[in-house]
Parts: sequence; C-alpha cells; structure tokens
Amino acid sequence: MHRFIILFTLALSLAGPAAARQSLYPANRPPLQAKPYLELPLGAIQPEGWMLEQLKLMRDGMTGHLDSLYSRVVGPRNGWLGGDGDGWERGPYWIDGLLPLALILHDSTLLAKARPWIEWSLNHQRPDGYFGPLPLAEFTPEPGLQKGDREDWWPKMVMLKVLMQYYDATGDNRVLTLMDRYFRFQLAALPGTPLDHWTIWANRRGGDNLQAVYWLYNRTGAAFLLQLADLLAQQTFPWTRIFLNDHPADVYAAFPDGEPWIYGEIRYPWKAAEIDALSLRSLRGFHCVNLAQGIKQPVIYYQQHPEPNYLEAVRLAFADIRTFHGQVQGMYGADEPMHGNAPTQGIELCAIVEMMYSLESMLPITADVTFADHLERLAYNALPTQVNDDFSARQYFQCANQVMATRARHNFYEDANHGGTDLCFGLLTGYPCCTCNLHQGWPKLVQNLWYATADGGAAALVYGPSRVELRVAAGEKAVITEETKYPFGDLIRFRMALDRPAAFPLALRIPGWCDSAQVRINGKAEASPQPGTILRLERTWRHGDEVELRLPMAVRISRWADGAAGVERGPLVYGLRIGEIWKHVRNADKWGEYWEVAPRDPWNWGLLEAAVRDPGAGFVVIERKGDRLRPWSLENAPLELRTRGKRIPEWQLYGEMAGPLPWSPQLHLQQVPAEEITLIPYGCTTLRVSEFPVVR
Repeated sequence: MHRFIILFTLALSLAGPAAARQSLYPANRPPLQAKPYLELPLGAIQPEGWMLEQLKLMRDGMTGHLDSLYSRVVGPRNGWLGGDGDGWERGPYWIDGLLPLALILHDSTLLAKARPWIEWSLNHQRPDGYFGPLPLAEFTPEPGLQKGDREDWWPKMVMLKVLMQYYDATGDNRVLTLMDRYFRFQLAALPGTPLDHWTIWANRRGGDNLQAVYWLYNRTGAAFLLQLADLLAQQTFPWTRIFLNDHPADVYAAFPDGEPWIYGEIRYPWKAAEIDALSLRSLRGFHCVNLAQGIKQPVIYYQQHPEPNYLEAVRLAFADIRTFHGQVQGMYGADEPMHGNAPTQGIELCAIVEMMYSLESMLPITADVTFADHLERLAYNALPTQVNDDFSARQYFQCANQVMATRARHNFYEDANHGGTDLCFGLLTGYPCCTCNLHQGWPKLVQNLWYATADGGAAALVYGPSRVELRVAAGEKAVITEETKYPFGDLIRFRMALDRPAAFPLALRIPGWCDSAQVRINGKAEASPQPGTILRLERTWRHGDEVELRLPMAVRISRWADGAAGVERGPLVYGLRIGEIWKHVRNADKWGEYWEVAPRDPWNWGLLEAAVRDPGAGFVVIERKGDRLRPWSLENAPLELRTRGKRIPEWQLYGEMAGPLPWSPQLHLQQVPAEEITLIPYGCTTLRVSEFPVVR
C-alpha cells in the first residue's frame, strides 16, 4: 500500500473513535469518515512578524481598496449587491479574501466593506431557496462586465465559502438557514438543470459545492445533504477516473465531439474518438484553475465513501502533473491550458491560490505531510512574487524563468483578448479574475497554520510566525506562540501559556525535505523525528513550557525540463538575482496603467556541473540584513546563495522572454572561466532564472 494511505490510516488510528467523540471543534458526523485534524474558527490564529505585515500590506493595497480601484465591477452595481452590473464570480472572489483578512486583523473598516455582500445574500433569498443575483430580464452587454449566466451554479460556490467563514467567526444562524434552503433547492433543481447547464465551470469545480454540503451536514445533521452530496459527485467532472487513468466510455462522453476541452474562447479540435489514455493522463489541455480546484474533489468525496481509490487518484494526479507539467516553484506550466513543463510557460495567479486552498482542504482530512510541504512551497515561493511589493498590482501569469515582464507577444499561449499584457504588473492586465481572486492566498494560509487534533490537542502543520488560542484537553484554554524566522530560518520556538496544567498532544509536522530534525522541550533533547512524519508530543503541559523545533536546511538540487537544475533549501526555491528596471506605462486601453520590468544584469547563466553534483560544497549560504518585516523583495531578501556559473552566449531572448532552455549539460564552454553569481529566494524576485541549464 502506498505511503500516502499508510500515513492517513495511522493518523486515524491515533485519533480513534473515542477522540472524535471528545472533539472540541466541529468534526465530521457519522457516517462521514473522521478527520484527524479540525479547523479552528477565523480569528483563533493570529499572524505575527513578517506574516502580519504581509496582511497589513493587503489591507493598505488592493485588497482593502478594490471597491474604489475596480468600482466598475465590485462597486454598488454588482449583482451580489442587487445591482444591474457584474453578477458572476468576481464580487464573491474579492469578499472570499476580504472577509478573512478583516476578521484576522480585527479591522472594522474592512469588515464594513464585506458585510453588505453577506447581508444582501442573507436577506434576498428567493422563496424556492435560490440565492444570489437575480437574472436580468433584459440587459445591454457592457465590455468588462459579466452580466449573463446569473443563475449559474458556480459563483454560488464562492459565496458559500464566504458564508461558511462568516458563520464560523460569528455563529450567525441565518447562514445555516440560507444554506439548508439553498441545498434543498439544489436537490430539486439539479436533475433538470445540472452543474454544467449554464457553463462548464460548476461541473469542473463541483468539489467546492460538495465541501459546503459536508460543512452544513456537520452542523445540522440533515440527512438529505448526503443524498445531495452523491448527486453533486455524479454531476461533477470525473476527476477520480481521469487521475486513475481509468477511461471508460462515460469519461470520453464528458468531451463532446469537436470540443473536448473548452473554456472561454479556447477550443481544441480533437474529437472524443481521438483522445487516448496518454492525453488524458498528461492532463494536457485541461484548464489550469479547474485542475487546481478539481484536484481536491476525490479527497472531499472520500469522507462519505472512504475507499482508497480516491486517495490514490490524487497521489497519481500530483505525480503526473510533476512529470508532464511541473515547475520548480510547485506549480505547473499552464498559461490557461496545460501544455508542458517548459519554464517559460505561464502560471495563472488564480491557479496558485486555488491550489493552495485545495491543499489546505485536503490536509486535515488526510494528515498527509506532502500536502503541507507542497502548500509551503507555493506560499513561500510562487505566491509572493506575483504581486508587487506594496500590493498595488499583480501579474496574470508568472514564469519560472522570467527575465522580462513586458507587453509583447510571448512564447506561450496568449489569448488575443489579453493584449500581450499577461506578464505586466497592473490591476487589469491579462484578465481581471486574478485581481479579485488573489486575496484569499495569505489569509487562508494563516487560517491553516494551526489545527486542533481530534483528541483535544493542538497541531502546527504549516509553519510561520503566529499565535493560536484554542481549547485543549477537557476544554482548557491554551495560547501557543510560534516564534520563528521561518521559512528563512530553521528554528521554530513554541511557548505555552496556560491557566493551569493540561494534558494534551502537540503535533508538529516534520517536512519531507528535513532528514535531521531536532526537538527540545524546556532545553531537554527529545528523540529525533523522521522526515515526512507528524511528531506527537504527549505530556502534561504547564505555563511557560517551551518547545524548540530545529529543521536544518541543506542546499539540494531538483531536476526539471531538459535536464535543468533547480536549487532548493528547506521550503525555499532560489532564483538568479537580476537587477530590475521598472517602467510605468500610462495606458488608456482596457488593460489600464501598468508596470513593465526589464533586466539590469545578464541572465543567461548556467550552473556548474560540479556544484550541481555536490551542492554542499558548491553553494555558500549568506544571511543578509534588511527589513525583516518585508522580506519578499529584491532589496530585503534575507538570504543569498553564492555559487559559480558560466554565461551561455546562444541563450538569448525570444518573444521578450528567455528563449528555449539549452539542454543540460552544455559541454562547449569547458575552456571558459566561471564567474560568481548570486541566487536569492524565488519569492523575493521579480525577474529570475530558477530552472538553470547545467554547464561543464
């Protein structure tokens, strides 16, 4: 049996049925499979240090001011406020990040911006149970507004996420009433108007709807919800069979002749009869955000039908994504359609935050350490680089090898409606869905730093400077402060604050990349834990107790497309340090003003084969001084790696991007002297090479 399933079974055995009965936080009701880790309510986890500063940048930047910056779409005309304007996903997207940000920061101004959206939904449900923007009898299309398809199932899934967070923070029972009525409406309406009736998006993203159904079931126990869950699973795209490479006739039937993969204006000409097993296994042509959201669906459904094939499907999916499309920062090449692993393939910002949410959703169900490792890889590499330093602009796409960010015809798939702006930093460059959806990234990471264990303990499964207040043991209050420079430093210190001694487990994740973790309790060394496990420290804890977890970070090399080398250390990926020239473009077309970025320095370097073979000797780690509260910038990068490399003269720009990656190893430069080059954390870069050719 695969390690994934073994670890999950072990986690359930540690929790046990008795532990589930003692749960202090909402847990799965039978017959749903018990979860070893339980989510804490919004506000229980408070960020500190650089992570708190990151949320403040969001507050002062796009997230806190999108209603004025993008008022045409998320202003008072929005359909989710009763208006005649945009009535689809973008309004709920914004609130899905704004609300948790407001609640985590205890910010009344932000909460006042989110509350009208919630109140309108709660107060305008139709008698039949439908909620959301009402269809417009007549409307004149307006460029930039999504005014049609108001009854589409998909945008409701986003607002359901908002309402669930709101209830967990406030206990407002109107949410339960609305969701109960809406799900009864769905059970009656879906047979005649299935998930893909209006658009394909709900069909691909039905796992989000399913997740909300289980959330309500765990709070009300209404039996019809399990019937609805099965119906939703039947109408959702067959992710499990696709991931398992099991392709019966009904899977092929999901791709009508002539339009097997279709979204927006993109149509692929293959017929269903021409789709073979390899094309499905490689997920080639799948929409990047659909995959990021759909990948959790088998694990969500596993809770009701705990069969190993659902877990195995997701394990195989991640392996296939890595093989056919993987990039070093943890994402995949998909400048909307999935089509290969070249490091110049774009990565949509929506796909990053949705993949983070999928990993956050699967982690407490499975207790699989690889999900937490992957989540940190995305959060501490891919996420910070795609938004500028003051949170005023973002890219639609980023690239693993990104040596210019300009308006041009690039060497990847680019919709003509994007005007060549996909790599530029702006509010509306590329396509504006990401302008509204990016905001969930950091707040939901904070929400998932800590969990309760099913047997009355606390679990730190994702690391970052924070403080958690939760109930443990028989209900005693515990406050645990996590002091750390992580992901830049290897020491994590946990301090206990308790009113009286309490016996409960403290669970700590040991990342798969760390093979020499060390734990000390009040200065006394504990047994060395194994990589890729969750360590449980069970004892009677007292006020002032201190746990030190040290996760030594060694430089290591991963291999990617065409033999390229990625450089990693701990949870961080490293990219070539390239000086930046930012140019403000005062643009008057629909993409608005934006920034272009050009390089100050040469970028066409290859790493020495000797350093790749022996990274411990080939790279020198240097700690830098800078603003530790704002580490995600070229100027403030807390760490550098120094090594030696050689420039590859024939590796030049193509379509204002790094040209095709030279194969490794390059042998023709053996007589050329090597020079020193500097690498910094990927998340601190704007321009970078992070998948390097290897030279001799």
